[in-house]
Amino acid sequence: MTEELFRNDAYLKATDATIESIVDGAIVLNQTVFYPEGGGQPGDRGVLRLHNDEEIAIVDTRHGPNGSILHLPAEGAALPQPGIAARAEIDWDHRYRHMRTHTCLHLLCSLIPFPVTGGSISQDKGRLDFDMTETIDKPPIEQALQRLIAEDHPVAFRWITDDEMNANMALVRTMSVTPPMGTGKVRLVDVEGVDLQPCGGTHVARTGEIGNVRIGKVEKKGKHNRRINLHLD
Repeated sequence: MTEELFRNDAYLKATDATIESIVDGAIVLNQTVFYPEGGGQPGDRGVLRLHNDEEIAIVDTRHGPNGSILHLPAEGAALPQPGIAARAEIDWDHRYRHMRTHTCLHLLCSLIPFPVTGGSISQDKGRLDFDMTETIDKPPIEQALQRLIAEDHPVAFRWITDDEMNANMALVRTMSVTPPMGTGKVRLVDVEGVDLQPCGGTHVARTGEIGNVRIGKVEKKGKHNRRINLHLD
C-alpha cells in the first residue's frame, strides 16, 4: 500500500519517497503527496525528481491495485528503476484550486437539503446534482455561500470506525459515491457549524480561503435531478 500523506495534510506539497514498483507504465511510491482521482476530484499532477537530477513529469494520479497509488508519467518518459529515491512534488496551484472548489461544494451541499446524485471538480468550477424536483432561486444560494465563506469557518477532520459509519449513514449525502470504507476507519470532513460528512478528498483549512464564487447555470437533468454549477472567481 502507498502511504497517503495528503490525507492528513492537504498542504504538504512535497515529500521524499522510494520508488516501489512500476505497474502498467505507472510509478508506485512507498508514500506520496499526490491525490489520486476519486470522489469527483481529479488526480494531482506534478514532478518526480530523481537523485541524478532527472525529472519525470507526472500528468495524472490514479488508484492502483492493493491500495497502491499510480503516478502516471508523461508520454515517452523514461521509467526509473524500483528501489531508488525520489522527491515527489505536486503542482500546488493546480491542487489548491481543487481544494477550494471541493470545500465550496460541501458548503453548497449544506444549503440544499436533498441527496446528491453526482458531482465533479475542475480548475475553474464544480457542480453537484441533487435528487430534487424543486426549482432553485440562484441569488439566495449565492448570497448564502458568500456568507459562509466570509464567516471563515474552520475545516477539520476526524475519523470514525467502519461500524460507526454504518450506524450513522445519515451523514452520507452522496447517492452515487459510497463512503471511503474498507480500511477499518472513515474520515469525516467537518466544516464547523455548517456541514459534516464522510469524504476522502483534499480541502482548505478555512472557508475564507475559497474566495469569491458565483452560481452558474442551474440545469434540469431529469424529472428528479437538478444540477447546480458554481464558478471560482
